[in-house]
Amino acid sequence: MSPRKQADLQRVALLNGQLGLGGAERQLSLLALELRARGVEVCVLLLTRGGPHEATLRDAGIAVHHLGFVRWSSGPLAPVWNIRAFGRMVRLLRRIEPDVLHAFLMESYLLGTPAARLARVPVMVSGRRGVSNFKKRNWAFELGTMVTRLADHVVANAVAVARDARTVERIPARKISVIYNGLSRSAFDPVEPELIDTRLPVVVCVAGLRPEKGHRFLIDAAAILSRRGRPCTVALVGDGAERENLEARTRALGVDVRFLGTRMDVRPLLAGADVVALPSTAEGLSNAIMEAMAAGRPVVATAVDGNPELLEDRGVLVPPADAVALSDGILRVLDDQEFAAGLATAARAWARKNLDLDAMVDEHVALYRRLLEERCAR
Repeated sequence: MSPRKQADLQRVALLNGQLGLGGAERQLSLLALELRARGVEVCVLLLTRGGPHEATLRDAGIAVHHLGFVRWSSGPLAPVWNIRAFGRMVRLLRRIEPDVLHAFLMESYLLGTPAARLARVPVMVSGRRGVSNFKKRNWAFELGTMVTRLADHVVANAVAVARDARTVERIPARKISVIYNGLSRSAFDPVEPELIDTRLPVVVCVAGLRPEKGHRFLIDAAAILSRRGRPCTVALVGDGAERENLEARTRALGVDVRFLGTRMDVRPLLAGADVVALPSTAEGLSNAIMEAMAAGRPVVATAVDGNPELLEDRGVLVPPADAVALSDGILRVLDDQEFAAGLATAARAWARKNLDLDAMVDEHVALYRRLLEERCAR
């Protein structure tokens, strides 16, 4: 069989667990919309549920399919429902006949890769959007390794993530590409700031309320700043299982922390921030940091995983799980406006150059076509 020509990339299926407000879901939505705009037929497959991005995709003419997987803790019939959902996915892929199936997160590539092979999808791409959770070899590690061998390629969204995939999961370098996340074009547009009712400097943190996002260290840093005579208002944008614990910590420390819940558009809040902070203990390539850079705000973040790639010489990087260092970083930005403005300007310029949406889509299309040509040439 002769290799396909570039124009033969006709259909791409994107697979994820759901379409919530996380970074992976945002990137999937952006990629789907841009592929559609370029004349590639796109469909989105969801393992469990939809989310806020679903209506936007459907309005653009992109089919969204719910596969009906459930959590194993859902009851004694969960294995039966999931076996049926897996069969449903295989049948759907056979009917759609995509040239490429791209699975974004771990649960989706663990299920999507064998389904793609059973459905004879020509190209299977597996995503890596954060560093590995594997502390030692176990059944999950072995299963992930086996499934990765079945995939044609792995896309990592940061050099640090690719390095982790090579060293921890032992994925060959030839099988990994780094494609940075892309920012929506509107991320750079000026917006009217959403002002919070406070006379204090405002520190905004955009992240789901989960342990690995490190909010407790930011709350502790706010308490340290108060003791040092530099109190702040901390605005937490996002929600999650940690909210009750974080609210209790806030009350115990007597600091001004506002829990603002989830927002589809965080640009007005970013525009009103004096500092944007991200105290994560683990991170891939943070969409929250990217959006703050595009908004021209100074960023203080932990020096973990992909964060230094975004903020080296363009933000303040501090050690993870260190409230004192975090408070020092925030204080430095607040007390030196010239320094803060220089960081913000450099970050915005770097984001324009390196986090371009068209470049992100171009790189995906080029990768899909290359893999498709290689598959057809075998």
